[in-house]
Parts: sequence; C-alpha cells; structure tokens
Amino acid sequence: MTTSQTSVHPADTTARETAARPLRMFLGLDAAVTAGNGLIYLIAAGPVGDLLGLDTGLLRGIGAFLTVYGVLVGVLAGRKVPASGPTKLVIEANLLWTVASVATAAFGWFGPSTVGTVWILMQAAVVGAFAVLQINGLRRFGS
Repeated sequence: MTTSQTSVHPADTTARETAARPLRMFLGLDAAVTAGNGLIYLIAAGPVGDLLGLDTGLLRGIGAFLTVYGVLVGVLAGRKVPASGPTKLVIEANLLWTVASVATAAFGWFGPSTVGTVWILMQAAVVGAFAVLQINGLRRFGS
C-alpha cells in the first residue's frame, strides 16, 4: 500500500473537526452545567436540600456522581473529534437521566417539595435538550 492509501487526507481531517465543533460545544456545555450542579450539591447540600425538600445525603451522592461525570464529559468535549462510542454513551445517559427525573417528579420519589419538583423537571428539560443537541451534532459529522 502506498502512503496515500493508509493516511487520512488533511482536508478530510479538517472537515471532520469543523463538523464536530457543534457537538464539542454541546458536550462542553453539558459538562460545565453537570459539574457545576454537582459541585453545588456537594458544597451546599444542606441549604439546597432544604430548598428542594431532598435529603442532604442523597444530594451529596448525586453531587459526587455529577461532578465526576461532568469532568469525564468535559474530557470528551476536549477532543478535536469526539469518539462516537463514548458520545453515544453520554447521549444515552442523558436520555436515561431525563426519563428518571420525570418519573421522580411524577411519582414523588424522594419526597421533593414543590420547588424541588419544579427543579427536577427543569433540569430534566435541560438534560433532554443536551441529548437532542448532541444527537444532532453527532449526525452532523457522520458518526
């Protein structure tokens, strides 16, 4: 095989990187919002728990998970062309989180206050929107 048959043409690489920019942006926003929420839940579990009507231990556990998850999504967002496999996992996790959040609000799991129920539904909408934007971003560059 010649070198031209085994290497990727620079113009193709640049085109993929350009096409991946929206996906990188949506992953990056997801990472920032997720890690930010996680840190707030960790640092201010008491006051946030009082406001939302949720147990501080639950919020700390969710906060730890969200902080780590947000950092990992941020690492993925930092790639010039995010790998499709991990990106699909992020999308699936976001869709699962959205469904679980709506179910939590609908069934009153964990006993949130009215403010907590509204918060749960609002963050479900944001996470669901990230999933849709990431799906469209992934499709844009053909992965």
